[in-house]
Amino acid sequence: MPTLLPRPNLFVPRTGYFQFTALTSVTAPDELNPVLFYLQSALRPASGFPLKEGQDGNIRLALSTELAAEAFRLEISPESVQLTGGDQAGVFYGCVALLQLLPPEIYRRALVTGTDWSVPACLVEDAPRFRWRGAMLDVARHFLPKHEVLRFIDLMAMHRLNILHFHLTEDQGWRIEIRRYPKLTEIGSWRTETQVGAVDGSPSDGRPHGGSYTQADIREIVAYAQQRQITVVPEIESPGHVQAALAAYPELGVSGQQLPVFTRWGVNPNVLNAEESTVEFFQNVLDEVMDLFPSPFIGIGGDECPKEQWLADPRTLERMAELGVADGEGLQAWFIGRLAEHVTARGRRIFGWDEILEGELATTALVASWRGLTGAVSAAKRGHDVIACPDDMVYLDYRQSESAEEPIPVAIAVSVEDAYLFEPVPAELSAEEAMHVLGGQANIWTEHMDSPRTVDYFAFPRLSAIAEALWITGDRDVEEFRPRLEEHLARLDALGVEYRRATGPLSWQQRPGVPGRPSSREARATFMEQLVANIVQNQPGESSGGN
Repeated sequence: MPTLLPRPNLFVPRTGYFQFTALTSVTAPDELNPVLFYLQSALRPASGFPLKEGQDGNIRLALSTELAAEAFRLEISPESVQLTGGDQAGVFYGCVALLQLLPPEIYRRALVTGTDWSVPACLVEDAPRFRWRGAMLDVARHFLPKHEVLRFIDLMAMHRLNILHFHLTEDQGWRIEIRRYPKLTEIGSWRTETQVGAVDGSPSDGRPHGGSYTQADIREIVAYAQQRQITVVPEIESPGHVQAALAAYPELGVSGQQLPVFTRWGVNPNVLNAEESTVEFFQNVLDEVMDLFPSPFIGIGGDECPKEQWLADPRTLERMAELGVADGEGLQAWFIGRLAEHVTARGRRIFGWDEILEGELATTALVASWRGLTGAVSAAKRGHDVIACPDDMVYLDYRQSESAEEPIPVAIAVSVEDAYLFEPVPAELSAEEAMHVLGGQANIWTEHMDSPRTVDYFAFPRLSAIAEALWITGDRDVEEFRPRLEEHLARLDALGVEYRRATGPLSWQQRPGVPGRPSSREARATFMEQLVANIVQNQPGESSGGN
């Protein structure tokens, strides 16, 4: 019996098999044409079967108001396949389940002969627990060509993930064309070299790196994702992590000096100034971004913004006095607030990292809690919606074991098992507060992922485990999950995903001699407690939030 991943809430086996042949046809209403096209394009390369449309097709796609959004019912008999969803997304997820019931070879992109293209008769009823089931892909540290982004979207779709958080700008590169400010990509998308290793003093490779997406590329990525029921949420960093923008437009910085695109890793002291012209610049950037991305959420960053440059600059101190701002946290909150007002006026909501909780925050803001779950607790108690992405559970740039063979080992070890047990809702929240947790996401930071092959290694199969954690309702058992994951790996093999084996990295996946920055869980927890101290202190009328 084939294994579904994510595990369905209800799976009832029945007798017999439904056989796909060249005569298999499908019936679907016009509003399901995008799903029909996906199913046809997914089936045909390996099977050769065209899955033509017909009035009395033996595969029938339908919608029903009796099912919730994203829910589906898949009923297979030897004679027919009936797939009903609460909406287009539900029907799509039913198609994803149907594909997984076929042999893994269905995922190959050329004709496969000698394969029995049949699925077992069964009843599958399923719906996701969370409506935000995401993955953040950082293309700013190391650029991924468009075709690799599309491939990643396909991998998300097969795991029923529905949010691609697209991290487009950083100190090390600006990746999206902004027509009003062309130098952002002409200058800001390329750096002269790249740090190799995770510690201070690590050498650089001496090799230029860069790339960017045109607005036509972005429209294609967004449309491709929409066809797979994935919303692309863009992120434009501010007011820190902005040296690529400062390299293109020095007047945005505190000093106004010409800077290069940053070639090192870590927290960068160079930040935006607080002038009205700089606020207007980023508002204009966000206007073009919002024209390209229909997402209801627009990421504005807000993380790891050093305040020292502001506090040492006479003009910034003067500006703070003008604004009635007492400290660096207040100035950052003012800047984020100005962007939030602009985004809200366009009918959207800002999406930022949990540092934005350190000051006043618009009630409509969506908070990504990454420094543990303290931010999730604080945000939910303050009435903000939350995305849980705690680094100790879902940061996929972290090393995958304690083995010395792990490539460029960063921070703590996050295993497949750790990822599978990810729980987005903090136990400290009441039932009402927990409603603010929209879901969770894995974060794929690419400082040390300099090729798509390396992204595969770090992302999979941990992302497979997180996808199930975000989908299923009820208890999760690692021992029950392991054999199902082992079967699922055959699908990843068919797709050419170069995932990490359970036995450890293959020889070519290692990076001998390149220093990492490993940490113990105890040391990491202590460090994070220090980082979230401002969040804890700023919880109105509360004691200590998630600590």
